[in-house]
Amino acid sequence: MVQKSLAIVLNRFSYGESSIITKCFLKDYGKISFIVHGAKNKKNFKNSYFQPGNYLELLFYYRPNRNLQTISKATFQNQWVSIHKDFIKISYVMAIVELADKCTSDIDKNDELFKELINTISLIETKRNQMNLVFWNFQYQLLRVLGFKPDFNQSELDHSILPDPFAGPNSKKIFHDFERQAIDFNANHKITQLDRLAISDYLNCCFNIQFENIKNLKSFEVLKQCMV
Repeated sequence: MVQKSLAIVLNRFSYGESSIITKCFLKDYGKISFIVHGAKNKKNFKNSYFQPGNYLELLFYYRPNRNLQTISKATFQNQWVSIHKDFIKISYVMAIVELADKCTSDIDKNDELFKELINTISLIETKRNQMNLVFWNFQYQLLRVLGFKPDFNQSELDHSILPDPFAGPNSKKIFHDFERQAIDFNANHKITQLDRLAISDYLNCCFNIQFENIKNLKSFEVLKQCMV
């Protein structure tokens, strides 16, 4: 049966001589894997669509008993211009989609997570600086929408000691803005090195406790060099 849904591309890898397998997070379905036949052919228009972070509208054949679905048509819902020209922005987007992939299950619809993905990548497209703030907010909101909202009154979680989220001079205000979903991304926030360490250490610790498969993510290793 042919279905239509908006989607964010999470990843892709080669399959055979001419095809790729891509994993996407769909607004109406959650995470689904697709096979795209002939995508590696230079003359095939489909190849450019399935880059991580791309925002698409998909027409696809959905068969519940199959692990791989087949795409009929893909179109750009929105094309990111500045992201594809900026290595730092690409690094942030890669970290966002890899984290979303590792923390979610297949065929588990989550409208709020889809909205957070779109909003976060859209912010990275338009911002020129302090993209670490956008990324930290996504980490916080991802924990929240998946049912693991941080409790700043807790000093430990599942028998693991949590770092102090308020160890930086401005980290308390930043976290409270995340909590209220009231962060002003247009403002020039004062973020010190102590703030960076406090915020990133706390959020990464929460993820490492709640999820077993996110340690040593390749995109995070690249992103460490971009956290300025």
